[in-house]
Amino acid sequence: MRKISRALISVSDKTGILELASALASLQVELLSTGGTAKLLREKGLKVRDVSDLTGFPEMLDGRVKTLHPKVHGGLLAIRSNPQHQAAVMEHGIEFIDMVIVNLYPFEKTAMKPGVTLEDLIENIDIGGPSMLRSAAKNFEDVTVLVDAADYPGVLEELEKNKGSISREARARLARKAFATTAAYDSAISTTLQKMANGEFPDALHLNYRKVMDLRYGENPHQKAALYRNPTTAGRGLAAAPQLQGKELSYNNLVDLEAAWRLVQEFTQPSTVIIKHTNPCGAATAATLVESYLRALDVDPVSAFGSVIAFNRAVDGPTAEELAKLFVEAVVAPGFDASALQHLAGKKNLRLLDMSATLGDEFGIQLKAVGGGLLVQTSDSLPAQPDLWKCVTERRPSAEEMEALIFAWRIVKHVKSNAIVYVRAGVLVGVGAGQMSRVDSVKLGANKARDLKHALEGTVLASDAFFPFADGVEEAARSGVTAIVQPGGSVRDNDVIAAANQHGIAMVLTGVRHFSH
Repeated sequence: MRKISRALISVSDKTGILELASALASLQVELLSTGGTAKLLREKGLKVRDVSDLTGFPEMLDGRVKTLHPKVHGGLLAIRSNPQHQAAVMEHGIEFIDMVIVNLYPFEKTAMKPGVTLEDLIENIDIGGPSMLRSAAKNFEDVTVLVDAADYPGVLEELEKNKGSISREARARLARKAFATTAAYDSAISTTLQKMANGEFPDALHLNYRKVMDLRYGENPHQKAALYRNPTTAGRGLAAAPQLQGKELSYNNLVDLEAAWRLVQEFTQPSTVIIKHTNPCGAATAATLVESYLRALDVDPVSAFGSVIAFNRAVDGPTAEELAKLFVEAVVAPGFDASALQHLAGKKNLRLLDMSATLGDEFGIQLKAVGGGLLVQTSDSLPAQPDLWKCVTERRPSAEEMEALIFAWRIVKHVKSNAIVYVRAGVLVGVGAGQMSRVDSVKLGANKARDLKHALEGTVLASDAFFPFADGVEEAARSGVTAIVQPGGSVRDNDVIAAANQHGIAMVLTGVRHFSH
């Protein structure tokens, strides 16, 4: 291992840099630096040599040109064991640089700012930084490259252990990280600029995700899986939520947690959603969170066993006390108070995700793989818009029915199509999900509700897409449904409306479909 003699430091994020630079200085490493980084190090009493002194060329163009010079990149790229490289270095007075510590202009953070301009984005595109990272990473056999402050402690430990040297294994690992960083940086720039010019879907789609963790397995034990996070939305969404307790999260846990969290966000009153295999088997609103939980649990307590649950309020003691009586895989909520954590602490395997620590939701675009490609779409984030709904039957829904129809429409949006839900007064009663025909979904939802001893007389029904025939309405009428909300748009709408009128059912059309496949 070769001892590090010279390090070039140029960082936008100054986290941990003083400690690292001080340790290098104590090992007699010469510090090269630029601009604000050099100023900071000098203010802290460290001896720093300007890069302009190394190159013999001043920083210029408002700092745009300072490290793009043969004496920088020659010092990084020269292979120490190559006699021709050695001769060229000596001929041109190039000094070896053994370590590069660089992080890049904050393009991704800039891109996240509301109303960001093209000029702001352009000024935050780093040119010299990625060039140095790539040069150093390419020559990792001789050069150590550091791009992440999280790696500083480990490097300091190696320097101490190896008396100023870094192992080849560490250099190779850090080089891989540097290449991944520059690739992601270029991807973020390309995608952002293309979206500004071409709208939501750029001509070329560059995915920029970084691994958070490996998962135990995928949907099934023979499948591998991992969780990745988009750094341009760092701190947002389920992928950023800290886990407070419990076993490792599985692929299926995360899919169900996302489904539960999206659905519970539809409601403003204290609400609980219970999810099994991405479909709700319980959902309710109430005056208190614990009441909403008990109402949601009562919908289908059998299916709730081993479920995933979402709350739209911080979980309190009374709710947690009831929750602790049920076997649940995972819970997501905007916080857990001390009493709740105490009640749930005994359930060691129960996974708790705290959304209060995130910066908000980030549903973004949805991706689905097909052979040789990707399908890309925006998320279905359209809220219920009852002011735009149209009543098409002789009888209009009552105020109570209208409230229930809005609740039902918010739920059916999150049920796998063909989707039918039965609802009464802020609580789900029955669900028909994923059937090949819509009338079968109507029957399934009703039969499931009856099996669970729920009365259907006086319920309202929501359908995620239009009724292709009147048979669905006829079946709903036999169950005692009094009002229906559906998109409309079938060539047989008149037959469907006539059936509703015949049975005295109020029907409103939304003009909006919510397929979920």
